[in-house]
Amino acid sequence: MPDECPVCGQPMEIEVGFYYGTGYVSYALTVAISVATFVAWWVLLGFSIDDNSLYYWIAANIAVLVGMLPWLMRLSRSIWLSFFVKYDPNWQSQPTPENERIVKEFMHK
Repeated sequence: MPDECPVCGQPMEIEVGFYYGTGYVSYALTVAISVATFVAWWVLLGFSIDDNSLYYWIAANIAVLVGMLPWLMRLSRSIWLSFFVKYDPNWQSQPTPENERIVKEFMHK
């Protein structure tokens, strides 16, 4: 992830450990995707006691989640950042304010 937005200059690293909360967002997204694939599998193919369709769904769900990992990581970071950085409609005419929580000595540079 870049240090700042290439368009508006918003710093992406708000404070040390800022993105630890993205785990919660990522977890919620993966649960939602798992529930959606479960319902889709149930409606389209169905589950039966006689065959191994539940195990096939688990394998397909794992494949879907692993394939979507890069997308989910970036989406969860964007959602987490949007919780704390509000959109400024006048961002082109106003400079990005300095963030008071950034301690340069603690950053990983």
